[in-house]
Amino acid sequence: MIHELTKLSGPLLELPRISAVAVNWMAGADAGPVLGYWHSAIGELGVVLILRSFASYDELATERQRYNQSAQPFKDGGLIRSVRQESYQAFDFLPAIEPRAHGGLYEFRTYWLKPGGLPITLAAWQAALEPAKAYTDHLVTNMVALDGPLRITHIWGFESIQQRFDLRATHYAAGLWPPRGAPEQIERATSLIALAGEHSRLR
Repeated sequence: MIHELTKLSGPLLELPRISAVAVNWMAGADAGPVLGYWHSAIGELGVVLILRSFASYDELATERQRYNQSAQPFKDGGLIRSVRQESYQAFDFLPAIEPRAHGGLYEFRTYWLKPGGLPITLAAWQAALEPAKAYTDHLVTNMVALDGPLRITHIWGFESIQQRFDLRATHYAAGLWPPRGAPEQIERATSLIALAGEHSRLR
């Protein structure tokens, strides 16, 4: 499955309005249903994140052209300060994303990988998923970037920060996480905590 992760920046107090107009504009597309949307809470602030799915890269390219050729794509009245559109392909051994209540708190982790690091990372993740199931049940998806530097972005859903800390601590102590050999492939990493929008399908 092909995904697009759109990041919109704007005034902190206007994030709900920004997400509403952007999601509404995306809903008018012929392809690319919105799977979920979030407002950043910890990390980079003033950001709306919107995740969409496409059956093919051609569908994504067509929708990207619709955006590029629109003078006012989101009809946001000038609220949106910047737009970043990132293209990804989900790990082929992960299930498709289904609408689900994870608890409302989400973590977006991006790892920039060293040259040649992707095959090792993929194998390590595939081997670690089942043994760490109590933790990886909270994984929404993991995706390989189709544009820009070599990187992966994985999305996790939790009920609270404390739940996340406790699960990670337990699985680290048991040697079940992180996937063996994967951390050595990371050149740099970022993490962003975001809260699900009121009507997000992933919430």
